[in-house]
Amino acid sequence: MDDLHIRAGKRAYEIIRDGGFTMDRVRTYFAPAVGPRWLISSGFDLALIKYGALGRSNLVWLIGASAGAWRLAAWLQPEPEKSYRSLMEAYITAAYTRKDKPANVLGTLEGIINAYIEDDAIPFALTNNHFRLAVITARAKNLLASEMGWLQRLGLFFCFVLNAASRSNLNRFAERIVFYNGAKPPYFCFKPEFRGRYIPLNQTNFKAAVTASGAIPLLVSGVRDIYGAPKGIYRDGGLMDYNISHNYTQKPDEITLFFHHQERIIPGWLDKRLTKRQPPAESLDNVLMIYPSEPFINRLPGEKVPDRDDILTFIDDPATRIKNWSQAVKLSAHFGVEFLECVESGKIRHIVGRL
Repeated sequence: MDDLHIRAGKRAYEIIRDGGFTMDRVRTYFAPAVGPRWLISSGFDLALIKYGALGRSNLVWLIGASAGAWRLAAWLQPEPEKSYRSLMEAYITAAYTRKDKPANVLGTLEGIINAYIEDDAIPFALTNNHFRLAVITARAKNLLASEMGWLQRLGLFFCFVLNAASRSNLNRFAERIVFYNGAKPPYFCFKPEFRGRYIPLNQTNFKAAVTASGAIPLLVSGVRDIYGAPKGIYRDGGLMDYNISHNYTQKPDEITLFFHHQERIIPGWLDKRLTKRQPPAESLDNVLMIYPSEPFINRLPGEKVPDRDDILTFIDDPATRIKNWSQAVKLSAHFGVEFLECVESGKIRHIVGRL
């Protein structure tokens, strides 16, 4: 396990150390909004899909925003491994130019979604026997709802300043809207600290919700008036929930599994520069987090995890970006198998650390 670190919150750590952890304990799988960084989680995801590691005896909630929601939506498809690989291919090879406007980029993202989610497969996804999906989006308010660049920038400036004072101020600029499938919303929507609304997914709004969850402010046009949801402009869910910011479990003995690209957990998109901003301590109690080691990252192209800056860096040389991202996927392909072997052998008891 030289390439991976395993950390757990207080309650999850106790369960693992006591030898009571199995994959059946995982009732939530959370995928963060981290842009192209999600590509190094692909090997982890594909192993869990291939070996049916989750959802064997209990339904599992798949909760995510932006790129996290995109990868999790593949899990619900009739052929999840095939859909996931189609997502990777479309995501990595998507074309961008210097002349792209937010509306053009939205069209590109819609093309990626269409590449791995087929319309006639959505009814199957909505009634999946193993998983329930929760897609986090942000319904923009005030200046943040404008598609005029300078007004949106001004809105983001005020949002950043007020968010630095308190994350609760985000609600002045956006409303958390969680789209879900199943008879009931996910557990965290009923907890006292939850602020926002929850809307059922259906055949009409499935793709729109997944697309909207990745509509990055300024760079991508928002998705307008999603069917069945409050009218408005919907943007990247990472604005509200970039990484973990809630306790997503229902019971004390349940685990939230979380693959991340780094050790630091950042609650909201605007918290990235607020180095002291941490998620609420109780939100991590039941979390089992896996993330890559520094030596592994140093072996990646450019000695870094793929990120959105690569698109601009290689805007005139997309072949190099595609090669680098594909290599990162290849190098991280073993993550899932190594983790499952660690769990199966019981080795996880001895190497898990505390969050």
